[in-house]
Amino acid sequence: MTSALAEAWRRPGAVAARAEKVLAGMPAKADRTAGEQARVDDAVDEARRARAAFMAEHGQAVYDALTGHRTRYLWLDELVLAAAEVLAGLVPTREQLAAESVLAQADKEGREIDQAVFFAGVLRQERAGTHLMESLLRPTDRALALLPEFTERGSVDLGPLRVDRVGAATHLTVTSPAALNAEDNELIAAMDVGVDLALLDGRSKAGVLRGGEMTHPRYQGRRVFSAGINLRHLDAGRISYTDFLLRRELGYISKLQRGLLLTDGQGDPVTDGNGEPVRVPRPHWSTRTVQKPWIAAVDTFAIGGGMQLLFAFDRVIAASDAYFSLPAAQEGIIPGVANLRLPRIAGNRLARQVILSGRRIHAGEPEARLICDEVVPPEDVGTAVAAAVEELSAPAVVANRRMLGLAEEPPSVLRAYLAEFALHQGLRLYAPDVLEKTTKFSGKRAGASGTP
Repeated sequence: MTSALAEAWRRPGAVAARAEKVLAGMPAKADRTAGEQARVDDAVDEARRARAAFMAEHGQAVYDALTGHRTRYLWLDELVLAAAEVLAGLVPTREQLAAESVLAQADKEGREIDQAVFFAGVLRQERAGTHLMESLLRPTDRALALLPEFTERGSVDLGPLRVDRVGAATHLTVTSPAALNAEDNELIAAMDVGVDLALLDGRSKAGVLRGGEMTHPRYQGRRVFSAGINLRHLDAGRISYTDFLLRRELGYISKLQRGLLLTDGQGDPVTDGNGEPVRVPRPHWSTRTVQKPWIAAVDTFAIGGGMQLLFAFDRVIAASDAYFSLPAAQEGIIPGVANLRLPRIAGNRLARQVILSGRRIHAGEPEARLICDEVVPPEDVGTAVAAAVEELSAPAVVANRRMLGLAEEPPSVLRAYLAEFALHQGLRLYAPDVLEKTTKFSGKRAGASGTP
């Protein structure tokens, strides 16, 4: 870190230190009086204003200091932990996050909001934000370690996700039956690995995502695509800002659209645990990423994050008895990148009805054809998926999907959106109305977003 950067942080750092002093003199959040909480809120808000102003002016310099002027790629958790060590008080420390991690969401101080301020400040910078987005396109260490096994056996069990090579496609099957395939930290991590394996596999030409069969009494034996965010986990404080909310959008969903980056921060090939270059299909010299077409097969429902996912797929096949919904506004959170993508896909009017009012779209409605490509009887979904794999395996598909992606959603547009999403989703995660609603949902539902 340069002396100039340290000097720039001196005054806002002092403001952050005063807020910590106020917090240290208070009882636990649940035991505070209204007056005590007001003192905390005032001190914390002042510190966050100081952090936001600092990142607006020095975000690029901070990122450069942490990444060796963008010669190193860091994962989200690595980046914020490095920032905590270099600039004390800019983001929470490892110890502060560990102390919060064991608390229910309503009992936390909301230190993750300081991470949101940090990431928003980085993403708003063109060079820093672009480099950060690229860093999350790399294959995960776990995927690299599992690749030899998957290459040989054609199957890997990741716990909440099963990955199987079926003909010319890699099939990802979500297997969290008790929670109706609701998303949590574990599933997001598994999806990151599963998407990596599908893109790294030299024998498959496409990827398929489908939900597995349920054990939930109401849906026993039926396939379900996704029930969205696991609200029980959110209420219990087990939904991470970095490992879920940011990693989901910057990680595997971005890989679905933009492909896998197979170089390290200095342009060298990625290596396995033994330091050997990973033997995978290399990108052509004309591009830096490996891409494949992706197919989503929707059974029963795609709620919340499940519906959001569909906007990143090249082909969406839905069972005729399925429906789609985005109840995020009712829950108080932002539905990922849906606010950017759904108006383009379905038009502004329908997007507002779905996002702001929670309108459900049933597969049999005419509007469903704006969300999915094919609607077939439930028993024919598998056949339709196989036909789509064959069709999308044509040699020119990858080049054309790449160009469609650039036309529809340039990286600069996505970066600008994600900068605001990073901040405002962090704020919504700790908003009073969200805390009240998650408690209600988690007590009455099967840990799932808007589950019927």
